[in-house]
Amino acid sequence: MTTILQITDTHVVREGALVSNRLDTHAALGRLLDRIMSIRSQIGKVNAVLITGDLSDDGSAESYIRLKALLAPLDLPLLVIPGNHDARVPMRAAFADQFAPDGPLDWVRQMGDLTVIGLDTLVEGHGYGTLSAHSLTFLQTTLAQIGVAPVLLALHHPPFASGIKFMDDIGLSNRVALCDVVSGHKGPLRIVCGHIHSMIVADVGGHIAISAPSPCNTFAYDLRADAIVGFSTLEDGCLLHTWASGFKTIRIGPVAGPGPFPF
Repeated sequence: MTTILQITDTHVVREGALVSNRLDTHAALGRLLDRIMSIRSQIGKVNAVLITGDLSDDGSAESYIRLKALLAPLDLPLLVIPGNHDARVPMRAAFADQFAPDGPLDWVRQMGDLTVIGLDTLVEGHGYGTLSAHSLTFLQTTLAQIGVAPVLLALHHPPFASGIKFMDDIGLSNRVALCDVVSGHKGPLRIVCGHIHSMIVADVGGHIAISAPSPCNTFAYDLRADAIVGFSTLEDGCLLHTWASGFKTIRIGPVAGPGPFPF
């Protein structure tokens, strides 16, 4: 069995700063990591930690250093892709062992029986995301080489409309292009993403796509045209993806709650 722990939208900032003058994202992530450490024996071996964007909220070099220090006790390989709040230069420097020295922050890694592909959707200076022609070709070529082996495909901006208008307004600009590529893949493929700070499951090109919750805050699923643009301080956990002759995804909440109690 191959297991990938997905954490998304950590939004870590410089020491002493708060996101939107309210959120201590460093402390929130610390609480989730404490929870994960407390259940390591329950969930079994984890092959890697995948962080699907917005590692940083301010794109500062210090924020990436703080994030890596927080994650260090997990003692697991880190696989990261940029979100719309990230900055390529300091992120590439912080994770120099993962990225090529230039170009989009795309990559492919073999983790156990699972091929993990990361795609760069960052358009620096903007909230929306786009997959460049380079990234789409990289994906198409990589999938062709993989054949029918299982693939976990990660990107920050969801390849589907969430229904949360203010987030869809800064969503992935070329969802159709991605769908065209993955729809031709015949092997098992699971798509995972972040950006919308909520767990939503959708179909993209005949494959399941799942967005992960954020450890620091949540956006309400509100379909009204006049829905308030903003966030709640709900800390909502992370996802655990496993491959064992098929995909399975488990949400890990940020707190355990009392129990277990006998039936």
